[in-house]
Amino acid sequence: MASLTYELTLAGLAVGSAAALTGIGLIVTYRATGVLNLAHGAVAMICAYVLRQLVVVWDWPLPLGALVTLLVVAPGIGLVLDRGVFRPLALLGSNPAQTLVASIGVFVLLVGGAALLWGVGARDDAPVLLGDDPWAQLAAVVALACLVTSVTRWTRFGRELRAVVDNRPLAVLSGVDADRVAAAGWAFGSFTAGLTGVLLAPYVRLDPYGMPLLVIEVIAVAVIARMRSLPVAIVAAVAIGVAQAQMTRLHPEGWAGPLVQALGANLFVVALLVAALVLPGVGGKGRDALPPPPPTPPVPTLLWPAVGVLFLLPLGFAGSDLHTAVQVPALAMILLSLVVVAGRGGQIALGQAAYAGLGALFTALLATAGVPALLALGLAVPMVALAGLVTAWPAIRRHGLALALATLATGVAVSRFVLTQPYATAGLSLGRPAGFSDDRAFYALELVLLAGALALVAALRRGRTGRALAALRDHEPGAEAAGVPVPALKLLAFVLGAALAALGGGLLGMGLRAFDPEAYDPVRGLLWFAAVLVLGADSLLTPLVGAVLLVTLDAGPQAGTAAALIGLLATQSGRLPPLTTLLLPKATEPADGRARRHRPSAADGAEPPAGRPAPLSTSRTGGTGGNPRPAEGRTHPHRPAPGRAPSPAPAPAPELRADDLTLTYPGGITALSHVTLALAPARITALVGPNGAGKSTLFDCLAGTLRPRHHQGLITLGGADITSRTAHARTRLGIARTFQRLAVFPSLSVEENVRIGADRGRVRGDPAAVERSLRLVGLAGPVRHRAAADLPTGTLRRVELARALAGQPHTLLLDEPAAGLDAAETAALARILAALAADGLTVLVVEHDPDLVAGIAHTVHTMEGGRILS
Repeated sequence: MASLTYELTLAGLAVGSAAALTGIGLIVTYRATGVLNLAHGAVAMICAYVLRQLVVVWDWPLPLGALVTLLVVAPGIGLVLDRGVFRPLALLGSNPAQTLVASIGVFVLLVGGAALLWGVGARDDAPVLLGDDPWAQLAAVVALACLVTSVTRWTRFGRELRAVVDNRPLAVLSGVDADRVAAAGWAFGSFTAGLTGVLLAPYVRLDPYGMPLLVIEVIAVAVIARMRSLPVAIVAAVAIGVAQAQMTRLHPEGWAGPLVQALGANLFVVALLVAALVLPGVGGKGRDALPPPPPTPPVPTLLWPAVGVLFLLPLGFAGSDLHTAVQVPALAMILLSLVVVAGRGGQIALGQAAYAGLGALFTALLATAGVPALLALGLAVPMVALAGLVTAWPAIRRHGLALALATLATGVAVSRFVLTQPYATAGLSLGRPAGFSDDRAFYALELVLLAGALALVAALRRGRTGRALAALRDHEPGAEAAGVPVPALKLLAFVLGAALAALGGGLLGMGLRAFDPEAYDPVRGLLWFAAVLVLGADSLLTPLVGAVLLVTLDAGPQAGTAAALIGLLATQSGRLPPLTTLLLPKATEPADGRARRHRPSAADGAEPPAGRPAPLSTSRTGGTGGNPRPAEGRTHPHRPAPGRAPSPAPAPAPELRADDLTLTYPGGITALSHVTLALAPARITALVGPNGAGKSTLFDCLAGTLRPRHHQGLITLGGADITSRTAHARTRLGIARTFQRLAVFPSLSVEENVRIGADRGRVRGDPAAVERSLRLVGLAGPVRHRAAADLPTGTLRRVELARALAGQPHTLLLDEPAAGLDAAETAALARILAALAADGLTVLVVEHDPDLVAGIAHTVHTMEGGRILS
């Protein structure tokens, strides 16, 4: 027994050492470049193939082949990726999500290239580099980690690396060559990937698909280490490797036996799933989301009949054998699910292949149990939608890179524990529905279902839900502040995406007349995601063009052509427009000037209003209110003159208060210390102080954007505790806000931006709210139809203000509203705010412009060190 334990420990050390190498390479690359390199496993696979080619095929000596592979080929791949893919993206200012998409493109490109060069069959003759002694492998890993730690801590390059990690722009200004640091990071990361590949190749299946996915699974150790700590990554890798090896000793009887065996073979998958869903995520909210797609002209109405005719051609000219054609509508349905989740919802979803596979599996299970095939498919779709709800619920709390890892982990886990396990797939049969067994009839059925799905998604893109999804995609914090229920909307996108993927997966299985787990491999999911991003994530043409392209290329004699082409295009996705835009006519400039790119003129209705704005309806707020209480801060002896006779005042607006609010961040940093603040109704309260005083933290706490778990004190509205209420819930209670950094939705027009506030605010359903808000801020002219992406900062500030006012709030929170405005625009803003307060609105302004504060504020509070001083 002791001998068996020792042998299993040695086996676990070998696997853990390779996983630790992966963790080291990923961490160094991420810290040097900011890129979460999902292509790490593909680089490992390429290097393993290169060593095999040199030693086995060309008969090179193993030491020479290893030196060339590890010291020339592997670092060379890293340098090529740096210069050809990631450095241009850095120069363009791409965010981490865009570089993640590029790394997926590299992954797909290398997988497709390997399939073209070496075929898709598994190789079992890879040379052994370090022998069978796992202690030697572990010693090499520890030595490498010590070398990296020494270099980063005690050398000039290490100091430069830490400077680039902390603040790249400041490091560049200090004379650090950030490009050299990034190139070194890529070269070293690729070296560790190559070493991982040549160490793993003798013990795992060497093929273009298996090894890259295996290395992706061990990303778990880097996530556990928070992409920072090399010792944590090594310890986690070795512990998981040894535990996985020891689990092979367990052989429970009954139903638990196959499950425990699957768990023992895929413990790194479990670790990745737990790390992605439970541990603090990689990246940050709002800083690593997919950017909104570039504006595209609408699809001409006459183009859709032409597309329909093209899809109908196989029925008339392809004869009775449509084996290839029947795969196109099914795959288009799966790609359409990505249009919903990634294109319209803006979420990085890398697990759609799992939902497609579950759709095929549930259809096959029901059909095998005697349920008619068409009914089985109809029942499988809501079953997978429910599974999508369960799996998306923990994932939607993640953002950007963390969400990408969570969805990827979910997809890999479903593949490993369900789709490829005999206990779930043994004895399945999957045929076609009665009356549709012929290829032509089944293809016609697929076209009908695809047309219905396209109509459903087209309807989803319009109206309140469509605008809300676009807002979520363009700027999630801004959408939440506008009243959009972000978690519910994310769930809607994921559940609908899962349902569409399940329908496509079931149709794909029926078209092939078999359940094939390899058709739903997670690597294919990455290929599908890359194809949608390359072609245009928010276009309904994308799933149609993408399905034709992928099926046609894969049907050729050279397997991997589709992956190589899509991967190559995806690596350049940050510099190339979506390819479906090439199929659309260029937008012409309408007579009203909506397509103009220059600064809007006064004729557009975009200049700041010069006179007194028309008053808002006083029926939604209190009247002019009484004098502010002296105890609440410095009171100006004057107030902005209302310029009109006072009207009868309705019930006063509820008071927003913070009582004894204390907030301490992890690490002991106190952002707020016993802050008490009351906003006087129908008055303008200003909050001033130096940077770091806690103004924005207090502002975010009042708005609900920041709801820390560990804090003291209460936030009340009209005496009711709203401390735990979300930002969108507070918006519906009548608290609206703007942001220091513009939070507009660039893919929507000015009017659509404002309409979101009217759709989701305190008062909904008022048809005049949008028009009233646009007129108030001087945007009622033709500029209302312009895309927000085309407009200057001053106009966008007014768009954001109009959106906040469209929901008819009683309390308005403004975070540096004059940032980026010129003198005329600032004066116009002051007139608007004075009129709003005179009309009964409660206003809080965080502002650095002393003239603006002195001119409009009734009460001024000074903050410093997290306290209100006056």
